[in-house]
Amino acid sequence: MSAAEDVGAPAESRGRRLDIPKSDPLDGAGQPGGARTAREARAHLHIPVGPARLCAEPAPYPLPEGPVPREELDRLRRLYRAVPGYAAMRDHLRRTGLLALCGEPGTGRAWTGLALLAELSELADGGVSRLGAGVPHGLGIPYGAGLSYGLGIPYGPGTLLGAGIPYGSGATHESGIPYGSGATHESGNPLGPAIPHSPGIPYGLGTPHDPILPLASGIPHGTSGVEKTERGHGYLLELPADQADFAVEALLDRLRAHFAGHEAFCVVLVAGGPAADRLLRGRRHAVPYEPPAAADVLDRHLTELLADRPTGLLETAHATARRPELVEALGLDEPRPGEAARLADLLAAHAEGRLSEERLLEHCRSFAPDQARAWFLEAGRPGTLPTALPALRAAALRIALAVFNGSAHSLMAEAAELLAWELAVTLDPQYAPGRPLFTARPGASLATARAVHGDGVEDLGEASVPVRAVWFEGRRLAPAVLHESWDAHHNLRGPMARWLRGLCDDPRPQVWVRAAVAAGVLCARDYLYGLVELALPLARTDSPVQRMAAATALAEASRAPEVRPAVNGLLRDWARGDDERERETAALAHGYGLAAGSVVASLEELGRIACADEGRTTSYGVLRLLAGTEPETVLTALTRWLRDTRRPRRDLALLTVLRAVTTRTSHLWGLCEVPELEPYAAWPLATAVLAAHPECAPRLAELLRAALTWARSAGAAEDALVGWIRRAAGDERQLTVLCGFLPRLAQDGDEPLDAAAATRIREVLEAL
Repeated sequence: MSAAEDVGAPAESRGRRLDIPKSDPLDGAGQPGGARTAREARAHLHIPVGPARLCAEPAPYPLPEGPVPREELDRLRRLYRAVPGYAAMRDHLRRTGLLALCGEPGTGRAWTGLALLAELSELADGGVSRLGAGVPHGLGIPYGAGLSYGLGIPYGPGTLLGAGIPYGSGATHESGIPYGSGATHESGNPLGPAIPHSPGIPYGLGTPHDPILPLASGIPHGTSGVEKTERGHGYLLELPADQADFAVEALLDRLRAHFAGHEAFCVVLVAGGPAADRLLRGRRHAVPYEPPAAADVLDRHLTELLADRPTGLLETAHATARRPELVEALGLDEPRPGEAARLADLLAAHAEGRLSEERLLEHCRSFAPDQARAWFLEAGRPGTLPTALPALRAAALRIALAVFNGSAHSLMAEAAELLAWELAVTLDPQYAPGRPLFTARPGASLATARAVHGDGVEDLGEASVPVRAVWFEGRRLAPAVLHESWDAHHNLRGPMARWLRGLCDDPRPQVWVRAAVAAGVLCARDYLYGLVELALPLARTDSPVQRMAAATALAEASRAPEVRPAVNGLLRDWARGDDERERETAALAHGYGLAAGSVVASLEELGRIACADEGRTTSYGVLRLLAGTEPETVLTALTRWLRDTRRPRRDLALLTVLRAVTTRTSHLWGLCEVPELEPYAAWPLATAVLAAHPECAPRLAELLRAALTWARSAGAAEDALVGWIRRAAGDERQLTVLCGFLPRLAQDGDEPLDAAAATRIREVLEAL
């Protein structure tokens, strides 16, 4: 040890003076609320999802078309339980002949529609038929003007098809008969007068101009098995997901007139979106659909499935459904009716011994991924941007909610709009979409994502503020949506990567921390892609927040054992390179204690980097490790560095202990759970460590005593100690911890406490 660094040398020695670090590498950004945000992000995304393709992929339109068999209607009568408002729906349908049920697929809306139609058609001695999606050709409705083919009003000259595209002349029906020739369709309905039609655009094939209602949504003539509208019959129709909202009421007006004229009934299923919002706002055709309780559906289906089995099997199935491991595997707050019926099949098979326990849990873990898969199948159907925009907004909302699950609604909604813009300009770079300024029904968009909102709290360090929070109705939905969007839809990756990089430049930890954790999760799933599109662009910017986000993402990715060696190698190259930004990112990443495989290995890397950064960033990384799961390991390394012959390591130890006395614990959040420090989040880290880990007191006393007696750090250490004591004076609990520690600081060890420091401490204590 040189004379300039002799611990007995006076504080006024000409050696370089160490000052108390005034801020972290983020200059204060990311501190207030970062701990709570990181904890919530980990909790929502660190859930293993189900097998990639355990169950069959959901069909785009699961409703089979044609007459509903009598056996199916009988089973429906046995199993169906009336939903809230059922009587009012039945009266409306009987009075008007048409009812639109606005609800999400899988909520039992189709069964409710069939139950309504079966009840009314039975009184009229009729049957029930499903029409699938759209209005199939063959209902016996005369062709009409002003609406697309098959709706009942003749097309007139110059009539626009749906979105305003005029029909060109010379077009013929798919049968080859020219329109307006006086010929009739095989059902006996006239094909109508001559119609201008765009040459080469066949009816019902999903042209780029997207008519108001696709002509049978691409369903060939006759596939519905319905030749004409019959008196007293009931018809179940699903409105296409890309139905233009401005035309939906006119469409239902004509459908109602048609079915009322035939003394028949029609229930139209409408998924959430602009069309449903417009219908519900009009209050003429539609009612909001509220699904039945999942427990009731499950009970009825189990009773049906096990009716002829021993009584004990039904009790076993109910008991299995309540088991915590099954509830955890399912990961849904409440299954939808369709999911409850599927779960009943699985429970019955398990009770009968046809399905093992392991397979039952595997199937249950696939429910959330299946929901995510169905959502993205819906979003992928529309082709052109104007018609695709509602589906893109819905997809963006679900992805944003996966990243911001449990956060303030305003943060999630803004992130969703930013992602919707990225998706839109990726689909059509020449079209810049705007934002809708007003929402028809507050909360309607959340229903399409199986989400709810309620009262929440956001931590701001010194205080917490109330917020309107939003979250998925199921803990497995967030990782399922994030993984499905990244793994199954390659062209989504570009806009998602740009979106996450933009969020990582937001100074609010409630935004960038969640985005960085999500980026790390995605990097772990495809490291080669994530490194180039996420980690490297973030690490090489001039934004300190983005570099911290890059470090967080790489540390998070290294949680996966198969990815950790690659991340560790990358950080080692950065630590030994000449790029200051990459070197700083490596130091910040090692502060999480994950990338190198252990806290000891991370400390070794930080000790090496300290030679290049004079302890500025590395001391913050070591301090973050001290607030982690192995504080004793960190204090041991600091003590060893204090006795090292290399000045950068001694300075690193001194700077770290100064930071520990002056830095709030909540500012030092990591990516691992440290529940023992949570009660002391508002305290300085040194006080929190002493309270949570009393066994660390001797090491901490030795380090702080060295800082007080070391020539270069004595002045800074005295100031830090005075501030530490003054802060504790306002909190009886902190003061108790400190009063138990100060005698050890003054008496332990071979080195006496510097006289000036002792006098300063005594004066502060006397003034308290």
